Amino acid sequence: MRPDPIPSREITPPELVLRRRQLVKAATLAVGGLWLSPGCARAETDAVPLEGLVPGPFSSDEAPTDREDATSYNNFYEFGTGKGDPARHAGRLRTRPWSVAIEGEVGRPGEIGVEDLMRPHPLEERVYRLRCVEAWSMVIPWVGFPLGEVLKRFEPTSRAKFVAFRTLLDPEQMPGQRLGILDWPYVEGLRIDEAVHPLTILAVGMYGRVLPNQNGAPLRLVVPWKYGFKSIKSIVGIRLIEQQPPTTWNLSAPNEYGFYSNVNPAVDHPRWSQKSERRIGEFRRRPTLPFNGYAEQVAGLYAGMDLRRFF
Repeated sequence: MRPDPIPSREITPPELVLRRRQLVKAATLAVGGLWLSPGCARAETDAVPLEGLVPGPFSSDEAPTDREDATSYNNFYEFGTGKGDPARHAGRLRTRPWSVAIEGEVGRPGEIGVEDLMRPHPLEERVYRLRCVEAWSMVIPWVGFPLGEVLKRFEPTSRAKFVAFRTLLDPEQMPGQRLGILDWPYVEGLRIDEAVHPLTILAVGMYGRVLPNQNGAPLRLVVPWKYGFKSIKSIVGIRLIEQQPPTTWNLSAPNEYGFYSNVNPAVDHPRWSQKSERRIGEFRRRPTLPFNGYAEQVAGLYAGMDLRRFF
């Protein structure tokens, strides 16, 4: 018999019981060496309110996760592998000026600043569930605009079948990139019909404020029917291509992380079950819903596909 019958992943981390911000501040004072730099706790911009928000379609009516939890319990390996590392170390990331290169199978390639990328679109607030592969989830009011509307401006050609994304590569600002945890820079991809689906957004904020650095500032992908690792952060490149692109986690562990990464409770991760999840801030578990509860909107994208093979 195992000495501890409760898997460690099912035990609520102590920072969810205690106030995380106090722990983060304390840890920041103690940190040194590789991580130490001025302002390396939280980015100051995470308190800046966003004006003129409009309600977005498809929003969940579930109560949002506490903002403290959503901004201090993150996966962002560019700043460390611990859940609290991004909140402690991402303050060094400079998010302005920031530009994104739109390239590949488009009629109008170019590089564009985040402000110009945002300007034609009203900022929508969309309350989306975020499901992580480690069997935990959050409900977050994201602020952003549809990715499809952005791509349309650059005139995709008929050869554009996939969209590849690339994050910033800068070990000075992202010290986790000095470690051989993953192949850097982080890359991700979507099929073109997934990318232009109205649920898919580029997020620039959350909880009515500018996106904090630890959550992917200044620009990140949010695809609510897929696992959270599909939501690439701090994007600097978007390339439309004809062939399926590589993705970081699929390259790292292809038996565990597929290209599609759709939430499918019938397919277990090799190291744990996906049939249930625990919402951050709660103790009880709940059943995992196919496509993270968005099956009505997106199941048709995968008609005829074997979702056990194409996971």
